Amino acid sequence: MAEIVIRNLRKEFGDFTAVQSSSFRIEDGEFFMLLGPSGCGKTTTLRMIAGLELPTSGEITIDGEDVSRKPASERDIAFVFQMFALYPHMNVRQNISYPLISQGMKRARVREKVAEVAGILGITDLLERPVGGLSGGDRQRVALGRAIVRNPKAFMMDEPLGALDAEFREHMAEELRALHDRMGATTVYVTHDQLEAMQMGDKIVVMNHGVIEQFGAPQDIYDKPATRFVADFIGSPSMNFLRLHTRLETGADSVQLDHQDVGVPVMREPFDGDVVFGVRPEHVRLSDISGYRGEIRAAEYLGTTQIVTLATANGELKARIASDQVVRVGETVGLAFDARTITLFDNQTGRALRSELNEGVLAHG
Repeated sequence: MAEIVIRNLRKEFGDFTAVQSSSFRIEDGEFFMLLGPSGCGKTTTLRMIAGLELPTSGEITIDGEDVSRKPASERDIAFVFQMFALYPHMNVRQNISYPLISQGMKRARVREKVAEVAGILGITDLLERPVGGLSGGDRQRVALGRAIVRNPKAFMMDEPLGALDAEFREHMAEELRALHDRMGATTVYVTHDQLEAMQMGDKIVVMNHGVIEQFGAPQDIYDKPATRFVADFIGSPSMNFLRLHTRLETGADSVQLDHQDVGVPVMREPFDGDVVFGVRPEHVRLSDISGYRGEIRAAEYLGTTQIVTLATANGELKARIASDQVVRVGETVGLAFDARTITLFDNQTGRALRSELNEGVLAHG
């Protein structure tokens, strides 16, 4: 188990800056997600924590010890890769036991440890099988077993489920989270899949172009995005964005959309300029009495819900509504929003404006 603290971490490759002054804390026993699109710096950050890359500047501490310049072999961390990285000439037992034998552990103790880990992962019946003939899911379990058997301070996982098909990937995500909970281990997990991050993580760091856009609990990141990038990246469909120009005083609780007053969370700062009005599809209601109107352009049936696409004076938006609600393409309908769910963004910087909705999140983001 380990608390991991990152302070002003930076990594440069020549003229390219992969990670820019990142700072965050991973609590002991936490399942911590590094989330973002390809090339955002999440894997480089993970590799620096593991000791596979040394930072250009900044500090990494594990259990209070500065390990910033220590190699991976001196950090007591296990790494699980996407492509399993198993030894093809060894069977399952030999792959799992290899780290212990390399440390000089007595063979009787090695057999005990391997049996214990195989039982946890449900692969006892595979121990004598060659790894080459195993399914992707079983190979991933073997890779996990080889990491777990050492009982390291922390686990680093770089898209470990990325090579699996969608259905089995979801199943393995549930297994991996359950395994983490049983072991109480500190886990740092890289993914580009926002659903995976929301499903598995205790905390999430969202990265973009080497910069931390937001750090927090999954629900806060979804409900209270700190930037437009986070609001767009998290959620399917993503948050709707409507453009308007407005002047807001501190304490303002509404804006005008197409000359209609629409409630927003009470503003904690003044603003004058171009604003983006952000609302999740599930927080858009079709209303007979609302003066703010939109024309239905399409409806996508999803079983219990449907996604309705509407054109408004401020841009296109999507509404997630009940599947049995009757809608007709070409019809103009009223649109209503719950003020408590609205986020306003500065159109120029992309940052969320401070309001009663997000002030605590933004103060720590």
